[in-house]
Amino acid sequence: MVEKTQKNTRVIAVANQKGGVGKTTTAVNLAAGLAILKQKVLLVDCDAQANATSGVGVSPGDVKVTIYQVMLGSVGLNEAMVETSQQGLHLVPAHTDLVGIDLELAPMDEREIVLRALLKTLKGFDYVIIDSPPSLGLMTVNALTAADSVIIPLQCEYYALEGLSQLVHTIRIVKHRLNPKLHIEGLLLTMYDHRTRLGYQVAREVRVHFRDLVYRTTIPRNIRLSESPSHGTPIFMYDPASKGAESYLAFSREFLKRNRRKT
Repeated sequence: MVEKTQKNTRVIAVANQKGGVGKTTTAVNLAAGLAILKQKVLLVDCDAQANATSGVGVSPGDVKVTIYQVMLGSVGLNEAMVETSQQGLHLVPAHTDLVGIDLELAPMDEREIVLRALLKTLKGFDYVIIDSPPSLGLMTVNALTAADSVIIPLQCEYYALEGLSQLVHTIRIVKHRLNPKLHIEGLLLTMYDHRTRLGYQVAREVRVHFRDLVYRTTIPRNIRLSESPSHGTPIFMYDPASKGAESYLAFSREFLKRNRRKT
């Protein structure tokens, strides 16, 4: 049974080099949502801000082993793994020392595939969700090289598509040179306010351009969703009745349905 689970583990990178679009919120709540739906999930925090780590209730200052030591080969992936308060959800935490990882990796041979090699040793998980840094550096390249696919959160604001072409271009380069199976899993519209004409227009424009790649579920602006990271918990544990929780659970279901259709 373990062999089958290992073989079918899917690795999903959540990426957007534009900050403030709900990238980490999406990574945390997709991982937690999938765990609620009875999937065994590993959340890998690859962002030096360590917001995904604190967002599931783990203090970056309290962990002794992080993705930083794992990437440098000091420890194994399993040694860095910690349980979270959400049943079925494990975490490989990050710390601010990850800020210098590009310089550390630069002299290494095969520096772009370090994370992929590490995740190949993983057993017993249905999904790995990677919270990528808000940049297009070596850590993001590692995330894309390790991933089967990419979820791109897009904020429903005027500059929503700004920088998206650069990210898509990077994905194409990684696909061509390092990871032929890589594809865009989908685009998720975040911070959507249906009461504004701008929000509606941005959502319509994205759907016209990207068609079926855009998830039907949209994530609304929601104060409880904004508050939950400061309480160190995914939205489902902070306020399960909120619009934010309802939307991320609907997104998790849609994601799971798409993936099951592919298999």
